[in-house]
Amino acid sequence: MHIQALSLFALWLPLAVEGCGKDHRLRRSFDPGDPLLVKRDRPQYPPRLTKQESVLINSFNNASISDWSYYYTHGAHLAGKNRTMAQWTADRWAEYGLTSSVVPYSVFINYPESQALSLSYANGTKWKASLEEDVLPEDDTSSYPNRIPVFHGYSATGDVTAEYVYVGRGQKGDFDRLVELGVDLKGKIALARYGGPFRGVKVKNAQDYEMIGCVIFTDPGDDGEVTEANGYAAYPHGPARNPTSVQRGSVQFLSYFPGDPTTPGYPSKADAPRKDTTDAVPKIPSLPISWKEAVPILAALDGHGIPGKEVNRTRWVGGLNVTYSTGPALGTKLSLKNSMRETITPIWNAVGIINGTSPDEVIVIGNHRDAWIVGGAADPNSGSAVMIELAKAFNELKKTGWKPKRTIVMCSWDGEEYGLLGSVEWVEEYLPWLKAATVAYLNVDIAVSGPIPSFDATPQLHQLGIESMKKIRYSVKGSKDTTLFDIWNSTSGRIGVLGSGSDYTAFVHNGIPAADLGAYEGDSDPVYHYHSNYDSYHWMANFGDPGFKTHVAIGQFMGMMAYHLATDELVPFDVNNYPKQLNIYLDNLKALARESNVQLDLSKLEHSIQALTTAAKLLTATKKVAKFTHDKRLMDLVNHKQRDLERAFVSQGGLPDREFYKHVIYAPGQDTGYAPTTFPGVTEAIQFGANQKLAQEWVDKTSKAIFLAARTLTPWGGKW
Repeated sequence: MHIQALSLFALWLPLAVEGCGKDHRLRRSFDPGDPLLVKRDRPQYPPRLTKQESVLINSFNNASISDWSYYYTHGAHLAGKNRTMAQWTADRWAEYGLTSSVVPYSVFINYPESQALSLSYANGTKWKASLEEDVLPEDDTSSYPNRIPVFHGYSATGDVTAEYVYVGRGQKGDFDRLVELGVDLKGKIALARYGGPFRGVKVKNAQDYEMIGCVIFTDPGDDGEVTEANGYAAYPHGPARNPTSVQRGSVQFLSYFPGDPTTPGYPSKADAPRKDTTDAVPKIPSLPISWKEAVPILAALDGHGIPGKEVNRTRWVGGLNVTYSTGPALGTKLSLKNSMRETITPIWNAVGIINGTSPDEVIVIGNHRDAWIVGGAADPNSGSAVMIELAKAFNELKKTGWKPKRTIVMCSWDGEEYGLLGSVEWVEEYLPWLKAATVAYLNVDIAVSGPIPSFDATPQLHQLGIESMKKIRYSVKGSKDTTLFDIWNSTSGRIGVLGSGSDYTAFVHNGIPAADLGAYEGDSDPVYHYHSNYDSYHWMANFGDPGFKTHVAIGQFMGMMAYHLATDELVPFDVNNYPKQLNIYLDNLKALARESNVQLDLSKLEHSIQALTTAAKLLTATKKVAKFTHDKRLMDLVNHKQRDLERAFVSQGGLPDREFYKHVIYAPGQDTGYAPTTFPGVTEAIQFGANQKLAQEWVDKTSKAIFLAARTLTPWGGKW
């Protein structure tokens, strides 16, 4: 370090340390991940942009995004069946100056062959489900002859007939409540509603409670204000849910085993050794159905078992004209037939590269391309269209002489829908390089299913996301002279913790900072037909995002974050936010322990967070010196320490019973699949069995990881 830099460091150091005594925390009920003491003054309008930021922003065009969306949503692109689309993506990126290729993996997948569901009443009459979504003349892709059947990916082949029980949202607590009420589950078929935990958790819970099949339906009670019962017309004539829409999806045990279940921990190459899938996918068959076809099945339980209101479980009763009774109804049975073809098949990631000037620093940007239906206008191809437009914007920047400091790698993943296959296998193959070089991963999945911006991220990326949103003009629902930040702040206004359910998962659990961004629908917005044939270009152009203006805003948002991550001399991380967020998580943990009557010694955790607080302030002071002096060695030191902070939170061996998930600060909940759990090793030891010994063991492991993070950040590499 230069003498001048040392002198300035000495000048700033007391200021940094003094801040420790002034960390006044707001005491209220926080959601995990809520930004702490974020300054939320209304940003300047119009936003003040640099010349290069203006070029980037102005390169996004709603007409071309609409064109990209139309291409992606007019051809079937189920995982392992979209090689042409992968090449098309790589070709578009190459046209915009990226070095592009298609990278194959050979993965285990199953595809539907035949499915059937019927109901036989005690009086001998029968009813049969169509398991079809209506063909709509207004929506061209709903009639495509190669439209994809209604099914669950990774569901087991099976043919079962039995009485059935309504199990609410299928959480473990729902099953426990049924047992408590004396409802017999063994040998029955589970009838669950979507919502709450990931669908694979519902099937796993049914299997664990010795049930022999599972049927999952969509309930209009989850559609907010926009329902036919409230007077709204159903799609395609209005914004309410079409009664025949069905949510397809994977039932892999995602909260335990994402990625190819036959190659855990190593990439799925054609000659890779294969392992048994028993613990990763269901042994019982399952099917999804529409709310229209759920009504006769639910109605047959009216008057049998426990009425829904008496079950007293969250969101047990939905929006249909039935009692949501548990059943079973004596002599009334479901017959579920599901035939699946298992195969090892290629999938294809498209990868494009813009080389930077610093070979040891990389940012990765990703979106998956595969969909359960021909359309997929929101999931995932709103993101896919934005990614093409982002490549175009980077090309326009290059014409101004811009060259990024950090190499940019753009990825279009295949197989995400089955279980994050393309991204997990790619990370497993390139893990040594990724851990050595990757500064951050930016993910866009559903870029747009409505007008409300959403942003989830690891803590050091919170402030960059907020500042980026402030630079994006965005007016919706009659708002004028507003930014993306204004709309976000007045609606959600929350930065979420990363759980799972999209392609950031493998990055986070290998210690790589990440963000996931998009825009979603609110209670008064048109209903999004998730994983249905009606997630189509027609729905998007007429209901989801007419004019593709939100697509543009989310593309600009992601582009702004990517631009600064790739270009700024000093990585634009806010490391001081990490211990602030940890203190929020700690408050939540203390509340859980009190409610669960579990006695824990949390002093190590408190001390480790304080050590990280001090280390973060010291590094921030060093960062100011590096910025002032332009000392390259000092800038490199700061950048590498910021890059490596997240690595410290990765535990060798993984979380209890979940080897894949290694991050000790946050992970998807075992009984949620998507939604995050903070301090997961400790929290779930309390939640599942009140195991005080295991919880204390994970307090110690987590504390060690935070102390390691403090050492990682400390400018001189000191000990804590």
